[in-house]
Amino acid sequence: MKKILLISTGGTFNKIYNPLNGNLEIDSELKALDEISTKWQIDFEAISLIDKDSLEVTNSDRLLLLATINLSTHNDIIVIHGTDTMDLSAEYMAEAELEKRIIFTGSMVPYSIDPIEATANLSAALGYLQALEKEGVYISMNGIVAPYDTLIKDRVSGKFVLRESK
Repeated sequence: MKKILLISTGGTFNKIYNPLNGNLEIDSELKALDEISTKWQIDFEAISLIDKDSLEVTNSDRLLLLATINLSTHNDIIVIHGTDTMDLSAEYMAEAELEKRIIFTGSMVPYSIDPIEATANLSAALGYLQALEKEGVYISMNGIVAPYDTLIKDRVSGKFVLRESK
């Protein structure tokens, strides 16, 4: 079985409610991932890297993500990322032409509020990665796993959908 690197960059997936200030904040302790992974029989390493909402992710952050992936001994990687700029970060990784299998995933609702979507998206990414042989960059959202450039966030429906072919 493949050993998988899980990189959490923050995003809605990892947000938790702070009762002191009333805000949703990024949980850098990976509590959601710890809870989900208790059922897995999979060899993985998890790290928290950027800890930002994806609207705050910069190209410097993407460069850090790229360096982390490039220097990793793992060839199978899942990146938990915010949905608003997931496609930009996925494209950034794809342009580097890394010889790895990378799947971006996240959620529209925090795991801490409703764990179903976050768990489903991460589980789909994990299952797809287990069977994936071709290197490349993919996105796993809303029951679809596809190459990064074929899936887009539809801001009207609040879901990721396949891009219409031109």
